[in-house]
Amino acid sequence: MGTRIDNYSYEEGLNKVREFVEQNIPAQIVTINPEMYAQKEKDEYFKQILSEAEMIIPDGIGIKIALKLKGKNISRLPGIDFAKNILKLSVCNNYPVAIIGSKEEVIEKAVQNLRNEIPNINIVYYHNGYFNNNNDIYEELKKTSPKIILVALGSPKQEYFIYEAKKILSPAVMIGIGGSLDVWSGTVKRAPVLYQKLGLEWLYRTINQPERFKRIFPALPLFFIKVLKYKKEN
Repeated sequence: MGTRIDNYSYEEGLNKVREFVEQNIPAQIVTINPEMYAQKEKDEYFKQILSEAEMIIPDGIGIKIALKLKGKNISRLPGIDFAKNILKLSVCNNYPVAIIGSKEEVIEKAVQNLRNEIPNINIVYYHNGYFNNNNDIYEELKKTSPKIILVALGSPKQEYFIYEAKKILSPAVMIGIGGSLDVWSGTVKRAPVLYQKLGLEWLYRTINQPERFKRIFPALPLFFIKVLKYKKEN
C-alpha cells in the first residue's frame, strides 16, 4: 500500500541502529500502525516522511495481520520494547541519549526509573513535550550531541519533529515512542503480558483510556477494508 515495512528481528534491528550510529547516518525510525496509514492518506508531508524514513518497524498488530493477508509473516517490534533495547544498546556502546516528551513530572520520573533500571545509561538531555518552538530544543540538542534521541510527542507531531531534526542536528538515530514515557514513569500501567503477546495492547489502553476510542476508530476498521481491497486488486 505504498509504504516499506522492514522485517527485522530485535537483533537485526539493533544491528542496524548500531550501523547508523557508527557510520554517522542521521536516521529516523518510525513505529508504524494503522492510524499512521490514515494520517498518510490525508497528509502529504507525513507521506513524505514515511517515504524517507531509514527504518519502519511494524508496531501495531494491524500491520502484522495486513502483511499476513499478503502472505508475508513478519515479527512485530513493539516500539516501547525496541526503544528500551536501543537504550540498553546505548550503554554497551557508550552512546549519549536524549529524551523529549510528556509532562515534566512524567519525564523526570521516567528518566529516574531508566537510570535505576539501566545502570550507566548516559542521558545527556531531557525535556518535557510542552514547548512552542522546536528550534529552542534543536539548539539544546546541538549542545549535547546525543547519538540516540527518543521523542514522545505523539504521532504525527513526533515524526514531524524528528524529520526536521534529521536535517539540523549532528547525525543521530531518532525514534518516536508515543506513550512509552507514561509507562516507564509508572504513570500508566502497561497491558498484561497476555495482551502484549496477542498484540492487543491497543485494546487494553482503549478500555482504560476511553478517550483513545476516537483516535482508533474509524482508522482501524477502515485500514483493514483498504487492505482487503488492495489484496483483491493485486
